[in-house]
Amino acid sequence: MKLNDPVIRSFKVAKVFRENQDKLNSIDFSTNGEKLISCSEDDQIVLYDCEKGTQTRTVNSKKYGVDLIHFTHSSMTAIHSSTKVDDTIRYLSLHDNKYLRYFPGHTKKVISLNISPIDDTFISGSLDKTLRLWDLRSPNCQGVMHLQGKPVAAFDPEGLIFAAGVNSESIKLYDLRSYDKGPFVTFMLNQEKECEWTGLKFSKDGKTILISTNGSVIRLIDAFHGTPLQTFTGYLNNKGIPIEASFSPDSQYIFSGSTDGRVHVWNADTGFKVCVLNGDHPSPVQCIQFNPKYMMMVSACTNLAFWLPTIEEE
Repeated sequence: MKLNDPVIRSFKVAKVFRENQDKLNSIDFSTNGEKLISCSEDDQIVLYDCEKGTQTRTVNSKKYGVDLIHFTHSSMTAIHSSTKVDDTIRYLSLHDNKYLRYFPGHTKKVISLNISPIDDTFISGSLDKTLRLWDLRSPNCQGVMHLQGKPVAAFDPEGLIFAAGVNSESIKLYDLRSYDKGPFVTFMLNQEKECEWTGLKFSKDGKTILISTNGSVIRLIDAFHGTPLQTFTGYLNNKGIPIEASFSPDSQYIFSGSTDGRVHVWNADTGFKVCVLNGDHPSPVQCIQFNPKYMMMVSACTNLAFWLPTIEEE
């Protein structure tokens, strides 16, 4: 798969799904790129087939609500945080809509959830200022880190280290085998004045970390030294919502939604904006991701759009 500027600019909406009554708050692709899962504020979980471009099933989570949904290593199970009742993380079988396990422990809203790329470990961050490490096979928390502020966290592509962004000003890197010794490095960045960090992602090559915010700025830093590399701006976020930013699978491009319903794309190396894509989203685009295996992108507001390139790859 070769992405270049003309291919990126040629992306058009191929299909729109209007299943949801309320805004989508989270989407995730299965590792093989064949399935997509979404969850929304109307407590629905929807599964899509990316090859056929169809919706395959809808599961309701009316009792607990649903946010931060992620496939596990099977595309028939997922974990998600809750928006009602309590702050327990839930492990769901999509096959028969049954909960397989509960992960209680957080005392405030879970704002970050990330699954290891290599095994059954996952990490959660909460407004209770803790990060917790879990194993899908056990309801008991494997480890707790108490922090000085709100944490967002992510695993690196090898699944050997994880990064925690704390208080919108520092990034701490932990070795998974010795996290109890504390971070092995901390990068101090200028604290955000106008906004807060809402997400971290490592690039596929593990060299950079992308920081999403609830303002109109996205940051890219060097994953080894913490050096600021790029600041991406020029998209709209006048509602203070967490707008997702994502890498292309080759780590070359950065995608972001916008409150005006459009999709903005930048070159990760130069920081230059490649294009603004209009997908006729009627409300803010909060979720955006590029398929890890196929040449397709997905963006979501209250609607969910599948995007495909309209020119042939060279």
